Amino acid sequence: MTDQDKEEFINELRELCKTLPKFVSTSGGAWSIKGFIDTKKTIYTISCDTKLISKVLEIQLLPKIYKFANGIGYEVILAEKQNWYPDISFVNKTDNSIKFAVDIKSTYRLDGRKDYCSGFTLGSHGEYFRDRTSTKNIQFPYGDYKAHITLGVIYSRVSSAIAANPKTHNITKILSITSVIKNLLFFVEEKWKISSDRPGSGNTANIGSIKYIPDILSGNGIFAGLGEKVFDEYWVNQGVLQVPDPKRPREFKKLTKLSEFLDFKGIDHSSH
Repeated sequence: MTDQDKEEFINELRELCKTLPKFVSTSGGAWSIKGFIDTKKTIYTISCDTKLISKVLEIQLLPKIYKFANGIGYEVILAEKQNWYPDISFVNKTDNSIKFAVDIKSTYRLDGRKDYCSGFTLGSHGEYFRDRTSTKNIQFPYGDYKAHITLGVIYSRVSSAIAANPKTHNITKILSITSVIKNLLFFVEEKWKISSDRPGSGNTANIGSIKYIPDILSGNGIFAGLGEKVFDEYWVNQGVLQVPDPKRPREFKKLTKLSEFLDFKGIDHSSH
């Protein structure tokens, strides 16, 4: 596989993304999902819980993703278990050595901070990331994938009062139900290009993303000018490698910042 093959796949995925806002939204830009329905035709509205929204969005997108994959000659393999990476493995039907990892990630815009979002978690930097042949918590070994891609969704939340008070409605009232999110923006980018140097959550070994939306959309993360190899090496060593502590001469601390890593490696980062 060549870099051109990778770029062609990413570009095809970006073309798909252009069709997704209309597919998941009403004509007014609100999310078309209003809640869950039971056999009595009662709709139960949902809250702004980010994990719930992410999972429902993933389910909503799957029919389009299956059709897309089939159209470009790929098989879709979903993660066998809930905590496995990635959400979707695209496997070429004529050459199954060509695989792409695609994670569907969603987050919300921050109120009062124009152009900023809450950020994404971009997968673990634990065992399967460090050992590219490991099969622990991953569909195929990390090194088998030709690229690791985020299909991202950034949305705006409605007022907290609406989201905090789920209600029941008869299906005849569906059009009057207020959606909990609106103005969904889709993008596709290799995850190393939108990574930050900080964890995405406090209690797990997850890679965090940058949060400035224009930089997310242009793939202008802090590793963008350094390359994927630096991204890989930094996150393999983040929280593990002992580096000089700038606050305590002749003492060491665990690696937590990209600048510390670049200093340790002797890499000039004056322009980054």
